Amino acid sequence: MQKYFTKIAKIALVLVYLVIVAGAVVRMTGSGMGCPDWPKCFGYYIPPTDISELQWTANRDFKKGQVIIVDDSLWVAKSNFITSTSYNTNNWEPYTKHDYAIFNPFHTWTEFINRLFGALAGIGTLVMAIVSFSFWKKKPKITILSWLVVFAMGFQAWLGATVVYSVLAPAKITVHMVMALFIVAMILYIIHASRNPQSPSLPDKTTRNLLWIALITSLIQVVLGTQVRQFVDEQSKIMGENAPQLWLDTPSIAFYLHRSFSIFVILLNVFLATRIFKKKLGYTKINWVLALLFLEVITGMAMYYMDFPFSSQPLHLVIASVLFGFQFYLVLEAIYASKTTKTL
Repeated sequence: MQKYFTKIAKIALVLVYLVIVAGAVVRMTGSGMGCPDWPKCFGYYIPPTDISELQWTANRDFKKGQVIIVDDSLWVAKSNFITSTSYNTNNWEPYTKHDYAIFNPFHTWTEFINRLFGALAGIGTLVMAIVSFSFWKKKPKITILSWLVVFAMGFQAWLGATVVYSVLAPAKITVHMVMALFIVAMILYIIHASRNPQSPSLPDKTTRNLLWIALITSLIQVVLGTQVRQFVDEQSKIMGENAPQLWLDTPSIAFYLHRSFSIFVILLNVFLATRIFKKKLGYTKINWVLALLFLEVITGMAMYYMDFPFSSQPLHLVIASVLFGFQFYLVLEAIYASKTTKTL
């Protein structure tokens, strides 16, 4: 099974990135509370498509845990029962996780699809973990890390639930995003460890340290970016979705930090690429880093100067997560190059 493991791990990585993409679409469309409960959606495995499904009606069969909206509040069925001709409060209990009780079928199904991608990614990482047992005798760390990924996916699902229960608290959204990048990093490490590259790039301690610094700065930028995004979401509610030109009329301090820090990030990576090219160290993935940084700048400028054109926000986030992946893999290559030299 070892010969299939790397392909399976790559599929798992793609599935995790698809979850990040789906999550970005959820943020773009404001669908984060499309399903106000977790793991079900309004108490259903397949969410409703019409508000009538969330309203009380006579002679209707309800299952325990299913939800209705009464007087702008969520009420949960206590048990399985069939409604009579009048509403009986004894059959229901209030939903206490939060007081958000708005149904929008588009938001509901957008969030539901995001959860389906999450479940699919969970299955992908579980398959990877099962196949990783083939490495147990020679490379046990691959098996151990593969199962850690499975547990991390479970923890990430729990974080997703806390985001819903908090009604999209900014700090929890940030932790949720950072955890996704942590899972990406673990899978990339597993892929790198399972491949046994034959031609490592040349070792260079300074370059390796710079790669680490570049990776950390990108992570900081992601955190700052989530804070800016939260500010924009709040402004869009205040100013209205049809007035994007006003969303950054009075920017927060996080915006200025994010924008100014991006200059340092760009200069650092350009310097790093110049060093790699000049010393002929290899590390060809630095070309991808430069290309992704260019796209990050373009999407960032588009949001600010073109009043958030459609899809610019999710693209900015997805490109940042892919950039992080390439930078982390470059760090792994630099570490491997140093270890290979020491063993020669």
